[in-house]
Amino acid sequence: MSTSFEANMNDYLPLRDVVFNTLRQAILKGELKPGERLMEVKLANKLGVSRTPIREAIRKLELEGLVRMIPRKGAEVAEITEKSLLDVMEVRKALEELCVELACERMTPEEIEELRQAAKDFKQIVISKDITKIAEKDVQFHDIIYQSTENNKLINLLNNLREQMYRYRVEYLKSDTVYPQLIAEHQEIIDNIESRNEEAAKRIMGSHIANQIEAVRQAIRKKQK
Repeated sequence: MSTSFEANMNDYLPLRDVVFNTLRQAILKGELKPGERLMEVKLANKLGVSRTPIREAIRKLELEGLVRMIPRKGAEVAEITEKSLLDVMEVRKALEELCVELACERMTPEEIEELRQAAKDFKQIVISKDITKIAEKDVQFHDIIYQSTENNKLINLLNNLREQMYRYRVEYLKSDTVYPQLIAEHQEIIDNIESRNEEAAKRIMGSHIANQIEAVRQAIRKKQK
């Protein structure tokens, strides 16, 4: 674990939340590797806390699919597998296709302008090569579409998947060769929402998510060789 691991600790949140967020970021950034065991004593010493918030954080991370419990061995960082990828991303694809369909009906001109700005922000931030910031701007783009649906049940479903989707989003964004395609897809999504073309919007959103699935799948297979 690198020194940035400790740098994530701060005094502005309850300790259990600080520990959870720190471990979560360490997993998402690859500071804690897939398959690496999470030793409560070692982590507690590293972060300067008791074992209780470590144990609570590990339990929450297991619920998010970032950690798995192994009988007689304890907790370890969950591997990124094709099965786990598809389980999450197939659901995301269906929900986001519904989102753009509803957005074509309900997104206001003001929200369309907000979406345009989010796309511009994403285009500008990719120059930084900062995966965390790039992922944040990508999340903001999609969040505007979610909110425009005015369907709280749909938004809640997507929020429940948020952390698991984030892991695959980060994995996808590790390759900067995908950025031009992502920028083009964002623009197509905006154009079709603005023209209220539901079928085209659903098609490009489906392709947008499918491209991510395939890229991460290939990355998984490459690591397995």
